[in-house]
Amino acid sequence: MSSNLPSLLIPDTALSVAGLTGYIQDLLEQDSQLRQVWVTGEVSSATRYRSGLFFTLQDPDAEAAISCVVWSNQLNRLATLPAPGEQLILLGRVHVHPQRGSYQLIIWQALPAGEGLRALRYRQLRNRLEVEGLFDPERKRPLPPYPQSIAVVTSPQAAAWGDIKRTLKHRHPGLKVLFSPALVQGDQAPFSIANAIARVVRDGRAEVLILSRGGGATEDMVCFNDERVVRAIADCPIPVVAGIGHQRDESLADLVADICAHTPTAAAEQAVPLLSDIYAEHQQRVGRLSQVLTSSLETAADQLYRQKARLRRLHLDRQIRQESQTIAWKQQQLLQSTTHRLQSASQHCHLLRQKLITLDPAAVLSRGYAILRQENGAVVRSAAALTVGQELTLQLADGTATVRVLEAGQIGDAGVNGAAANDKSDKTNGASASNQVPGNQLSQSMS
Repeated sequence: MSSNLPSLLIPDTALSVAGLTGYIQDLLEQDSQLRQVWVTGEVSSATRYRSGLFFTLQDPDAEAAISCVVWSNQLNRLATLPAPGEQLILLGRVHVHPQRGSYQLIIWQALPAGEGLRALRYRQLRNRLEVEGLFDPERKRPLPPYPQSIAVVTSPQAAAWGDIKRTLKHRHPGLKVLFSPALVQGDQAPFSIANAIARVVRDGRAEVLILSRGGGATEDMVCFNDERVVRAIADCPIPVVAGIGHQRDESLADLVADICAHTPTAAAEQAVPLLSDIYAEHQQRVGRLSQVLTSSLETAADQLYRQKARLRRLHLDRQIRQESQTIAWKQQQLLQSTTHRLQSASQHCHLLRQKLITLDPAAVLSRGYAILRQENGAVVRSAAALTVGQELTLQLADGTATVRVLEAGQIGDAGVNGAAANDKSDKTNGASASNQVPGNQLSQSMS
């Protein structure tokens, strides 16, 4: 078929790769405008090596970028060192790498041109989220010590996914790993990452979520500074471990995550413990428990031995007999003391009874005495209290009688005679009698 093609379509000579690259190199490097050119843009990433400072200059609005380098012998001549986020005006020349088929700017001078647009947006968003408290340490949740299910959000084509799988399998074989794929670069990456996190939350099985991406240029990591991704991490009820980029790349996703690791491998290492370490800790606990039990048994056995020896030295049978004799003697003493006190109390009671009998007015009246009372019931105790003609009540052992005073006088008065009184009815037996009243020497007549 090739023999039928027109001869005009077949060139006489074909350029080699080196020839084409050399031709492009001559065009670019020999161009008078490109041999000394001023370029303005925003520094998105910078890495220092022994040979020089390599960085990327980009135009955030146009999404264009170019590689730049400042050789080490030129660094101290720069007005300002390129740093990520800074807007610079650079002077340099275009240089082509034939081996890689790429070109870069070799920088001679760098002048500040203000804060870069991307850095300004980053700073404003970070300040606003920080005011809301999304980066506060109090919001950080601890990871479960022994998780059984791990979710991973990353790109299935990313090297980070392979690193995480290998690390998890090495550290904890048999661990359940749930993969939620997402784009981790490009304009659609923020939406894709937020959806992947929401997918894990809806599933409900994961105990820890790893959000990961391998290292790359700063302009490739901008999706992790997107507000949608940051809020998806903050609202996630599952603890999140961020393993995004390298140590030099700090994103807003790193700040809001519960744990921040600088590589995907480090994120996997922090998410799950090493199974061998768990086994070693278990063995240590078993050993400590065995030591504690052995020590406790030895202490108990020693105490038992000492108590047995003490019991043998005490001769309990003899002590029991002695205590029994002491109790019997105390019992006899108690009985004797009680009996003695009872006898004494009985004698005292008998004496009191005899004294009461002696003091009983009825006993006195039964011996022939009488009690003389006035009309108000008061006992007459003196003859001086009597008046002639006064009626009195005479109380005897077997009854009472009413009498009238005919004459009253003190003991020792001459001519004390008995008085005659008109008889009144006897309240007891109605008999008439004449008795002598001891104590007042009154002569009384009763009828």
